[in-house]
Amino acid sequence: MRAFVVTAGVHEVEAASGVLWGIGVRAIEERAGDDDERVELWTSVGDEEEAIERAVGALQGRWDHRVVDVAEVDAAASQRWREFASPMWVDDQLVVVPAWQEAPTAATAVRVEPGAAFGLGDHPTTLTSLRALVRLLRRGEGAVDVIDVGCGTGVIAVTAAVLLDRPVRAIDVASAAVESTIDNARRNGVEHLVEVDAAPLADIDGDFDVVVANILAPVLVALADDLRRVTRPDGRLVISGILGGSHQHVIDALAPMQVVSTEVLDGWACVELRHAEGP
Repeated sequence: MRAFVVTAGVHEVEAASGVLWGIGVRAIEERAGDDDERVELWTSVGDEEEAIERAVGALQGRWDHRVVDVAEVDAAASQRWREFASPMWVDDQLVVVPAWQEAPTAATAVRVEPGAAFGLGDHPTTLTSLRALVRLLRRGEGAVDVIDVGCGTGVIAVTAAVLLDRPVRAIDVASAAVESTIDNARRNGVEHLVEVDAAPLADIDGDFDVVVANILAPVLVALADDLRRVTRPDGRLVISGILGGSHQHVIDALAPMQVVSTEVLDGWACVELRHAEGP
């Protein structure tokens, strides 16, 4: 197991942590740095080189970083957060439950095992994306086609499959995300409905009623043309992973799509968009 360690000044811990949460880490441990002015943020982004490179890119050179091989005793310690994990209610009918806990019987439960490098589904960006997804699925009539772009644990794709009982598409460039999504689809009995692989969005043919992309702002900007392309004329695009007060450049990149609604939670925004010519 490899730890990804970011060193930040004491006044930049929140900003650095925000970047790490934004790429989908499941937990961050703060440790004292070399002096009183610096803090080390220990987390996991996966053991694969491409996952580490993606994390380094997200830092944009703002903070020092290093990769540390973690001893078994430290690896065990890094799992202690699981003792404090709890179910996350999306609304009064849907709950995301840690795979190792009992699921409430009064609602539809989606079981999630974070895997090697991804969140449980309780980060604000994931929660608001799920809220938007559920709202759109419950409002829609008939068959609804969904794609989860940058699926991570697969919680969004799996939730869609559970609620729709029909095929859902999921993609992520990280092979660890593909494996995690397959695992969580199996845990929820929808492995036959979730089609997941590492295909680039540019290679996806066809279009979808609901497109969900919970990924970082620079990636959303880079994928803007394809995000518009795969959203049907009367469909909806849901984006998250962007800061509440600093995402207009992402909206501009997606133009001429228009904002339908925005939800901000703990400083993170989730935006629903539609085509300008759509209903």
